[in-house]
Amino acid sequence: MSDTSVAAPARATGLAANGQLILLGLLVLLVIGFSLGSAQFFSAENLVAILRQCALVLIVAAGMTLLLISAEVDLSVGASLAFSGCVAMDVTNKTGNFALGAAAGIAFGGLVGVFNGVVVTRLRVNSLIATIATLMILQGGVYLYTREAVQNRHQLPSFTTLSTGYVGPVPIPVILATIVCILAWIVLSRTVAGRSIYAVGANATAARLAGLRPERLRFTLFVLTGLLTGLAGLILASLMNAGQPTAGRGFELTVVAAVILGGTSLSGGRGTILGTILGVLVLKVIDNGIIILRWNQDLQMVVPGVVIILATWLDQVRRRGDGH
Repeated sequence: MSDTSVAAPARATGLAANGQLILLGLLVLLVIGFSLGSAQFFSAENLVAILRQCALVLIVAAGMTLLLISAEVDLSVGASLAFSGCVAMDVTNKTGNFALGAAAGIAFGGLVGVFNGVVVTRLRVNSLIATIATLMILQGGVYLYTREAVQNRHQLPSFTTLSTGYVGPVPIPVILATIVCILAWIVLSRTVAGRSIYAVGANATAARLAGLRPERLRFTLFVLTGLLTGLAGLILASLMNAGQPTAGRGFELTVVAAVILGGTSLSGGRGTILGTILGVLVLKVIDNGIIILRWNQDLQMVVPGVVIILATWLDQVRRRGDGH
């Protein structure tokens, strides 16, 4: 093995670690700044609220990280999130059974992932175009499915407990997000599947010649992202105590912004779950700070756009530093 082949991964690892240190430093500065601006920011109640907000994004962002590392993207997650929540609530209302409603909502998200996976890997449609089309189909389809928000008619405690309950001092959504992130980290860093995801994202042709099946792997990742989106949609419906057709508007931008801010390459082949966690925390701390300090809340939509531009530029800098 040549010195160059050894040096490239080492540079990539060093760049990722440096990026994470920068994000961690930015996060600390944001917390200090917002805490000085308002004593309410650093209250236990507000910190728990931030973690709850992070949990929803993290659950989907974990799947999106794996997908982006494989050089694909799913922009339909916001619409799928809302539709999944409506399906979960509707089935729960019709059956009076929370478990069936939960299974239906998660399964619907998985079906969206299957659809995206087939369109991208079988029909060879670019994933950016394919998932924008899916987003449009779902945004219209949810209104064909239900003309208005689906309320929790039975007021089942089990439905609301999913989002508002605790295990000890820790909110249930935070526990679920932690489990998802740990599993994603294990897959990426400790399994053959994880190495395959990086290999496919870095060079699909070389990966295919090495005996891997990029299309099958990417299809699986689309389905996984869909299932995680269904879970997040279920939690959001539980939090709102209703399935809301417009609930996921802009959610996909927040997810993608957080993942690429965390250092995942838009070109594939590079990314970490730790980076994604830091990216989500930074964005949600900014969102919360805007609210706490009573700034114009339209800034919450501006920030992800600015982040996407900056993170794309940083991705290009990382690639040049890595010799690409």
